[in-house]
Amino acid sequence: MFEKILIANRGEIALRIQRACREMGIKTVAVHSEADAEAKYVKLADESVCIGPAPTDKSYLNIPAIISAAEVTDSEAIHPGYGFLSENADFAERVEKSGFVFIGPRPETIRLMGDKVNAKNAMKKAGVPCVPGSDGALPESPGEIKEIIRAIGYPVIIKASGGGGGRGMRVVHTEAALSNAVIMTRNEAQAAFGNPVVYAERFMENPRHIEFQVLVDEYRNAIYLGERDCSIQRRNQKIIEEAPAPGLTTRQRDKIGSRCADACRRIGYRGVGTFEFLYEKKEFYFIEMNTRLQVEHPITEAVTGIDLVQQQIRVAAGEKLQIRQRDVMQKGHAIECRINAEDPYKLIPCAGRIAQYHAPGGPGIRVDSHIYHNYMVPPYYDSLIGKVIAYGDNRDQAIARMRIALSEMVVEGIMTNIPLHLDLLYDAAFLRGGATIHYLEQMLAQHKKQG
Repeated sequence: MFEKILIANRGEIALRIQRACREMGIKTVAVHSEADAEAKYVKLADESVCIGPAPTDKSYLNIPAIISAAEVTDSEAIHPGYGFLSENADFAERVEKSGFVFIGPRPETIRLMGDKVNAKNAMKKAGVPCVPGSDGALPESPGEIKEIIRAIGYPVIIKASGGGGGRGMRVVHTEAALSNAVIMTRNEAQAAFGNPVVYAERFMENPRHIEFQVLVDEYRNAIYLGERDCSIQRRNQKIIEEAPAPGLTTRQRDKIGSRCADACRRIGYRGVGTFEFLYEKKEFYFIEMNTRLQVEHPITEAVTGIDLVQQQIRVAAGEKLQIRQRDVMQKGHAIECRINAEDPYKLIPCAGRIAQYHAPGGPGIRVDSHIYHNYMVPPYYDSLIGKVIAYGDNRDQAIARMRIALSEMVVEGIMTNIPLHLDLLYDAAFLRGGATIHYLEQMLAQHKKQG
């Protein structure tokens, strides 16, 4: 097992990884920007290294600075968390060539799954159901593109092959709008990802977003840990996640989960990963794989009792999985609310100093957050300041506990989206379960209309 791990991230995930390491007796190194010098995880780390000023390209995306920090602190491995460099194959390669262990998949696997066209082809070969679409990248010829899209059927969504995070995609409803949409998406893809390749998929009108968690070791032992429903989202960013997905049967879960695990064996995957699907009319359609730890991993931990971060570290250290598929049991229900520093309805980020802070508690409540009283929320990074996880024997109890937790939570001095969460937790459609990915956007539009 490693003696020292450098955590190449910030915020609540840096603290989460640090806690897992401390429980395992592993020393931690926190790297941070100048803006994060007073962060809780920096103070709690065994060592800390400032890697640059506030802008991400000069700090958290500064690969030479991170490698240098690992060298001067004699770290053995680097954990990338999520976001930033977590799915950057060049970073993973540089880490390993510099003599450190990258706590994640191999660089070639990250490249394979990071290219959406190649990823879909790999999943098709593995028997994972995919959204109907173009057979690979769209050609240059406008005439050929029109023929391909006619065969798929409108509406379609044009996607960047190297895209992610809700960027690099455009919905097209008519042939008249097709050519311009393809050109605009290609330009956006080149600017954002350095890769102009785009492909087309049938646009699902009212799907849910359901994802499956997998865990795989070096020896192709692969298991799936159930699913999460992440349909409550705005601007393609998740707000509330829950496990298990309401209305899903054990048979459906086992069928898709086993295919995901088999796909991991086929591509030689290593570590934790998430298969994301659109779910409509009782059918699953693969859209992408995230080759990293997910923001919403705590709800899977809650219903399975398995610490995903510790398992991730053990796999990276070369250990064999001690968990078999038959050992994985889902019990109860868990819900996660992402707490963002933003206007709850306009969704505008709100940086500033936290004047008062009180974390909720009670049975079944977990809070993952790096904030504290008088903490300064910097304006340079993602607005996520914490996550509240509520666990119950069933969905109704989890919702009831979450309502109590959020009503007790105090974050003053800045705006947060807690009021939006409370609205959702009393909303009839959410309470029924099975809301689609468009539901929150429609709800916000109605709120705006009502003034």
